[in-house]
Amino acid sequence: MKTTLIFFICALIIAGISCKKSSKDPLSLPETVQDASVDIQILAQNLTYPWELLWGSDNFIWMTERGGKISRVNPDNGNVNIVFAIPDVKSVGEGGLLGMALHPSFNQNPNVFVAYNYDKAGTYTEKIVRYTYNGTTLVNPVIILDNIPASSIHNGCRLLISSDLKLFISTGDASNQASAQNINSLSGKILRLNLDGSIPSDNPVNSSPVWTFGHRNPQGLVFVKESLFSSEHGPNMDDEINLILKNRNFGWPAVNGFCNESGEQSFCNSNNVVVPLKSWTPTLAVSGMDYYNNDAIPQWKNSLILATLKDQTLYQLKLNSSSDKIEETKEIFRANYGRLRDVCVAPDGRLFVATSNGSNDKIIVLKKK
Repeated sequence: MKTTLIFFICALIIAGISCKKSSKDPLSLPETVQDASVDIQILAQNLTYPWELLWGSDNFIWMTERGGKISRVNPDNGNVNIVFAIPDVKSVGEGGLLGMALHPSFNQNPNVFVAYNYDKAGTYTEKIVRYTYNGTTLVNPVIILDNIPASSIHNGCRLLISSDLKLFISTGDASNQASAQNINSLSGKILRLNLDGSIPSDNPVNSSPVWTFGHRNPQGLVFVKESLFSSEHGPNMDDEINLILKNRNFGWPAVNGFCNESGEQSFCNSNNVVVPLKSWTPTLAVSGMDYYNNDAIPQWKNSLILATLKDQTLYQLKLNSSSDKIEETKEIFRANYGRLRDVCVAPDGRLFVATSNGSNDKIIVLKKK
């Protein structure tokens, strides 16, 4: 009843009526905005559902495509070199080859971590696998974590390695909402592992990879200094940007966005729930993001750069000096390239964005004119 009513009220925004959920954080939909000081060009095209963009220490962009391909992309001329095609990837709906992370000391430890969905004896399942790059292709696969429930929707799954060499993994509820609150399930969580797949001794629960729970479908993860941020899809309301805090509950499915409904307030008080830094109603379908703190485009410094799918907009989320609040939200461009999946910042300040339209997908590069 609550969802239906809020959705109906939100539909009246056009008539100038505010929505309760968005009143704390109104959604602005101006005309397409583009900073005149920034040049936007197409770097690569003819891609199919790219999912992850990473800057490698080899000065190439590393990319996954949902069908199973891992490639290195030349950031200067856009040439795409397929490194490896994972044979057991099964792409169903939103599933397939998803997140990827490179070892922080890649030149000495050329390990590539990937998350993907596959058919495990007739059950659609997600696993995390570590490969070694031999300079040409990926070899020596080692399963780091298996038996993560998968579905045609809500798989997460972003990977990120911290400065203390811990692997963070975002997982969706895989079409089973109740699993997000079940700490014995790997669904609807942020997980944390050592790079060999073992459980860190300082995880909240002994022998469990669960770091946080109560997530619906977190598709973005990024560190700002030592703070971990995630972006998360809401249902029809309350897409979220969250500051991830150890052993905390993020509310789903009992809570959407802020704890501002009577039932939500009771659940939040009883379950140590973290409220988002920002939420959007109607939803944008927030996806990948990266941290920008480069002098090349000074107006973007100390900002999260966020890709959105349904909204087809690239956003700048300006952080405060303590990097624990979002001070301002600006559009970088809107609806020029369709759905946007991920963002990657190069050391020289160039910004790379992957589209997610399924037909002639592209990598776009933004740089100072």
